[in-house]
Amino acid sequence: MKKISFGTRVAYGCGDTACNIVYGMISTLLTLFYTDYAGVSPITIGMVMLISRVFDGSSDLIMGFLVDRTKSRWGKSRPWLLWMTAPYAIAAILMFTVPHSTEFVKGIYIFVTYNLTTTVIYTAINVPYGSLSTMMTRDSYQQDLLSIFRMILSPVGRIISVTFTMPLVKLFGDDQSAWVKTMFLWVAIAVALLLFCFFKCEETVKVDVKKEKKVSVKKNLKALLTNKYFWCVLGLWSIQVIHQTIVGTDLPYYCKYVFKNDSWMYSALYFLETAVMILGAMACPFLIKKWGKRNVTLAGSILAVVSHLLILVNPFSFQWFFVVTLIRSVGVSQLSATIFGMLGDVVEYGYWKNGFRQESLIFGGASLGFKVGTGIASALMTGLMTASGYISSTSGNVVQPASAVNTIGNIYKFGPVIIWVAAIILLLIYKLDKEYPSISKELEERELNEA
Repeated sequence: MKKISFGTRVAYGCGDTACNIVYGMISTLLTLFYTDYAGVSPITIGMVMLISRVFDGSSDLIMGFLVDRTKSRWGKSRPWLLWMTAPYAIAAILMFTVPHSTEFVKGIYIFVTYNLTTTVIYTAINVPYGSLSTMMTRDSYQQDLLSIFRMILSPVGRIISVTFTMPLVKLFGDDQSAWVKTMFLWVAIAVALLLFCFFKCEETVKVDVKKEKKVSVKKNLKALLTNKYFWCVLGLWSIQVIHQTIVGTDLPYYCKYVFKNDSWMYSALYFLETAVMILGAMACPFLIKKWGKRNVTLAGSILAVVSHLLILVNPFSFQWFFVVTLIRSVGVSQLSATIFGMLGDVVEYGYWKNGFRQESLIFGGASLGFKVGTGIASALMTGLMTASGYISSTSGNVVQPASAVNTIGNIYKFGPVIIWVAAIILLLIYKLDKEYPSISKELEERELNEA
């Protein structure tokens, strides 16, 4: 329950910076590399990504079970950062060494290296990393601070890699080897940050191995599925990621076909939202200490709904969008800053209710849920665009039918409103903030009696 130092909070946040330096590049620029530098057809890439999504989702739950059963001198979650750092770096580089061979061989190579990096090794880092915060402290406020530092430093990795990859590729020769050299640089930074996180962060929540109950898979799953607050926080995490999916997928089309600008407007709005969310996360510790996670997040969700509805006042003005994005991002930033702290509280609630801990299974289950939710959201948006008659612009300057432009506009105008109203409903159900102090006290008394 002791206070976690500022340096340790920074070290914990650097773990997610490391993940996003590599994964940010994979999730944004990898397709461009495959098509334009490795000579792989978009159809092959699409099939690999679709099939990989199935494996990627199930790997989170499996990893959750593995971490919960890990026993080492460093604890349960922390050792995975050390064990997986070097494999993560090697696998990430291998993704960019696609052989000059037939389309079939390239497709197999991409499938193996992509899933090795994202489905296996990234999951083996990210799930235990997420649960590590609950093993560092049981103090709800200290977990909130760790979550906030994570959300402050997480976007930094993505901004670094996404912003500087293409200039470095051009500098190193603008060919496949240039991508490999660039990836060497990113993984070197990622390895240093992951090791910093490993050596600085310690698991202080100790579990007596002799007294620890051996719980069956069936009992573990039942405890997870009957944890009401797990479902609340799973829904909230899904809402956060679905919001990012809508903004990331639909806003570029909105800028191109409504604002008639496909060069800088989307980048300006993306950077503004990211910057404001970082600043909003920085302010969160003071707000949480005064009003609590649930109330701060509820206020932010209400602000997100009201501000986004302001788009309807002038949906054809970029300047108005800039103002709306500024206000909305303040509200959205609150959930981004509190979501992992809420998951930490869910872990303690489950321990209090069931008598055994499920740190990694809860984080893994939540991760599985938001991946499925994001996939459904993406499929729904692209399905609506296809049904409205959207014409692919790869064949040249195509004039989109009015029905497609209207659909693009409606997705962006009303999609975020719907999901943030859902967030408000979930937060009205969520009462764990009020219950947590008595739960924490009872757990302490329980353990003192057992000792």
